[in-house]
Amino acid sequence: MSCLVIADHDNRSLNAVTACVITAAKALGGDIHVLVAGTECQEAASQAAALEGVAQVLVADHGVYEHRLPETLAPLIRGLAADYEHILASAGTAGKNLMPRVAALLDVGQISDIVAVASANTFVRPIYAGNALATVESRDPIKIITVRTSAFEATPSGGSATMKNLDTVISQDKSTFVSENLSSSERPELAAASIVVSGGRGLGSAENFRLLESMADKLGAAIGASRAAVDAGYVGNDLQVGQTGKIVAPDLYIAVGISGAIQHLAGMKDSKVIVAINHDADAPIFQVADYGLVADLFEVLPEMEALL
Repeated sequence: MSCLVIADHDNRSLNAVTACVITAAKALGGDIHVLVAGTECQEAASQAAALEGVAQVLVADHGVYEHRLPETLAPLIRGLAADYEHILASAGTAGKNLMPRVAALLDVGQISDIVAVASANTFVRPIYAGNALATVESRDPIKIITVRTSAFEATPSGGSATMKNLDTVISQDKSTFVSENLSSSERPELAAASIVVSGGRGLGSAENFRLLESMADKLGAAIGASRAAVDAGYVGNDLQVGQTGKIVAPDLYIAVGISGAIQHLAGMKDSKVIVAINHDADAPIFQVADYGLVADLFEVLPEMEALL
């Protein structure tokens, strides 16, 4: 039995979520191979080869894979699929875009957003916005799986996998890359941060959202937001935490002015320690918080910053 993990990378470095997907693959048993498809992506491939438990890294290094378009990657993966019983990717934007196409090409079902592996054929995944867990069994010959990476620890380095270069080149005219606009920040990436400070509609404006920034800087934290804050235009949707945003599970999650709608809780309730600050003592966020402070956030935040 063998697994193929689709690496998440930017052609230069491996995304940390790939190490979490490999942890999920370890629970399945058997050899683990990693596919790194891109352009001049040898460094990312070397980082994948150094992860513990990886037996082989398949490298598809060609200009057609530079932007990892799913219309190009899906046929490439289909050509490799016969050698594997499980194909896994992270349940991020790229994985959610790619893996359904792979499943359709192979005429099998997809198992989405798993949080645990019960056996080689049985998996646990959240349903109803995370309020229930479903145990699902697949009898397909090849299991196409996306992994909720916040539910798995990252596998450590220490491996020395072999590398195999692939000469398969997939040409397609269904889609072309136009451009990308990338936001840059000195703060940690939201999905991988160990501390997250999130703000909600209670902050009242985009200007007030800056109250979180100095505290986040002192904590070395990423900044997040509820959907209500994003919809109100306080911050961009790349900071949204929740069912329709990013799923996070940091060591510390500080929720400021967030009432705790079920969609938001689905994205952060697996955090190790949750601190909630809200003036409404009946806010749902307090039901999942380890520490709750009923107070006016505009008075509390300056005091907390001063203490930090």
